[in-house]
Amino acid sequence: MIDLFTRYTDLFIASALVLGLLVGSFLNVLVWRLPKMLEHDWQAQARELLSLPAPDKGPVYNLLLPHSHCPHCQHRLRAWENIPVISYLFLRGKCAQCKKAISPRYPLTELACGLLSAFIAWHFGVSAQAGWMLVLTWGLIAICLIDLEHMIVPDVLVLPLLWLGLLLNSFDTFTSLSQAVWAAALGYACLWSIFWVFKLLTGKDGLGYGDFKLLAMIGAWGGIAVLPLTLLLASLSGAVVGVLMLALRRTQASTQIPFAPYLAIAGWIALLWGDQITTFYWQLSS
Repeated sequence: MIDLFTRYTDLFIASALVLGLLVGSFLNVLVWRLPKMLEHDWQAQARELLSLPAPDKGPVYNLLLPHSHCPHCQHRLRAWENIPVISYLFLRGKCAQCKKAISPRYPLTELACGLLSAFIAWHFGVSAQAGWMLVLTWGLIAICLIDLEHMIVPDVLVLPLLWLGLLLNSFDTFTSLSQAVWAAALGYACLWSIFWVFKLLTGKDGLGYGDFKLLAMIGAWGGIAVLPLTLLLASLSGAVVGVLMLALRRTQASTQIPFAPYLAIAGWIALLWGDQITTFYWQLSS
């Protein structure tokens, strides 16, 4: 299969596109269900700590069960209704049973995941780096969507990716192991320090601990060199979006804005083009 992909690069890119569309469909389930699963688990732990009786278990709820269904009428989706992007277009964005609108977020997530997967395949070619960057890209998409909707960065996604980055770089996949370890530590320490300085000055939490772990994870994949660019791009884009939202009166100055999507996008860009962007900057400034 690898030889076939090497000979026919277009086939490799097309396969990545299709795989990305399928993974995007799963990410829709993950983004919807994982926060609910975590909330249920936190409530169970809280009741145990408070010595309260455990609640009734109720029906099974995980990433596999119950089967995909319409959130309005509970209509179970048939196979042909669950084809990424195509089913949404065929159904004209409505449930086949109750005819209520389906959120466009679902096909957009599938399409974004597919296109980004195809781009990764084109950018890296047939290589181990392409395969692992696909995994990271899918994870970052899920983290972005969950933080945008629920203002949480789940450890269950970030920590495995952090450890995966360290393990991969023990084979120098993207950078050296020493670079990866130091970058993970510095990434966490940097945002942790900013958090406490801001808290001591204002008495408020400016960042979440999930953001610390996310930057540590990006460092574990790309090394120390990606950290400054990631922080710069994330801060600039976050500031621009925040100012625009204030100008358009879509939010208030006191409103919390999720920072993980900016970190994730900036880190992804730094991992792919960090050297070129840094070189271009120094050429302009010299």
